[in-house]
Amino acid sequence: MTTLTKMDSNMWFLLAMLLLASCVCLADEALAEHRIKHHASGLTSLRSRRMVGGTLAPLVPWQAMVSLEELNGSYAGGALIAPNWVLTAGRNLFVKKNRMDTQGTEAAIPKVYLGITGRPQADASKEVAVEKVFLHPGFQNQSDWDNNLALIQLKTPVVLGPNVYPIPLPELGQHLADSQGEVGVIAGWGWGALFSPAQTLKHLVLPLADDISCKTNENSGRFLYSRPTVDETMFCTGPSRYQENLCYGDAGGALVVRTHRDVYAAGILSFDKACSTEKYAIYMKLSAYLPWIHSVLRGDTEESATRRAAVVSEMHSWQWSSRDRAVDG
Repeated sequence: MTTLTKMDSNMWFLLAMLLLASCVCLADEALAEHRIKHHASGLTSLRSRRMVGGTLAPLVPWQAMVSLEELNGSYAGGALIAPNWVLTAGRNLFVKKNRMDTQGTEAAIPKVYLGITGRPQADASKEVAVEKVFLHPGFQNQSDWDNNLALIQLKTPVVLGPNVYPIPLPELGQHLADSQGEVGVIAGWGWGALFSPAQTLKHLVLPLADDISCKTNENSGRFLYSRPTVDETMFCTGPSRYQENLCYGDAGGALVVRTHRDVYAAGILSFDKACSTEKYAIYMKLSAYLPWIHSVLRGDTEESATRRAAVVSEMHSWQWSSRDRAVDG
């Protein structure tokens, strides 16, 4: 009787231990499953916020690829605005982009490619020769992001066709508030979910942000890089409806808006570090830079304005002189 009781006790003890072990295993499996799901959710969230989580783009005929050989295959964006002119971000023309490094340094002559949708297409057949680059005269005059624009002059005008043609600039009086639905579209080869440039051109449709929200961005300053102080020469976009955003390598691309009668480039992407860490991407507002852009395209020098004024003054003078002679006669 006593021996049988001990055996029963041992059996019950073993069964209890097995049951406890099973519960621990099930708990570990549940915890592991929860961690896997949480990790996957985090990756999905991260992926959705990287550029360009967006959509494959059609061939964007004004899209230019701007490349510096010193950066070992790194690419940025640009916009064809005339048969022999490409507009891009000034920082795209420097290897070291901080103001301390660029001051007193000549901008690099980049390689420029037109009429492509895939990075592998960036070969000699799609390259257009560059004659000269023009940085905005106020480029980085006080901070890393001031007047972040550059014009690239091509050696010969490109042949325009379905795959290559320019995007218009704003006209006098065109404002972002007039854009249909207050959204813009931008294309690029910027970084994706795997922290590498996209192989194929993609695009995003992004909402324009109001100035107050952009200037007071609560995520500003979370990381070590500097962020522009948004002023009247800049504007912002927020993430897409799927929380996608622009990222490294998209700078220089044109944000194109549509009004009831026109399509034009409203801005050039300057601050491309939105990615998954910042809410807003920041652009140079092209309507604020039209005088400079047109002066470069005209080939103005320091004496041009004075010469034009002198000619017009002389024309006025001749006209009045001839009328006075006619009256005297």
